[in-house]
Amino acid sequence: MPAEQRQPTYILEMMEHLGLEPGGGVVPRWSLSYTTAFHRCEGCTNKQACRDWLDRMPAQISFAPRFCPNAEIFFALQVDQPRADRADGCVPSLDTTASSAT
Repeated sequence: MPAEQRQPTYILEMMEHLGLEPGGGVVPRWSLSYTTAFHRCEGCTNKQACRDWLDRMPAQISFAPRFCPNAEIFFALQVDQPRADRADGCVPSLDTTASSAT
């Protein structure tokens, strides 16, 4: 695509809001997801809606907006990647059947 036809992509900013590591694309098991997400973002027709949404959102959010073509990819990456805000790098278990010893 010629430079004059390129439009901005907001994938890095979206990933930061979602707590995703932008450099995770170098990890082989995530590289295809990152590449796919980047290309979807490049071709997205909702760029102004995305920009407006990012401007309104707090620094950390849990889910990408419904109009985002990468919402499912971002969710899968959130589940699969260790979270940077946890010292042990582990994502807390969602198992609610485990009981604690009291």
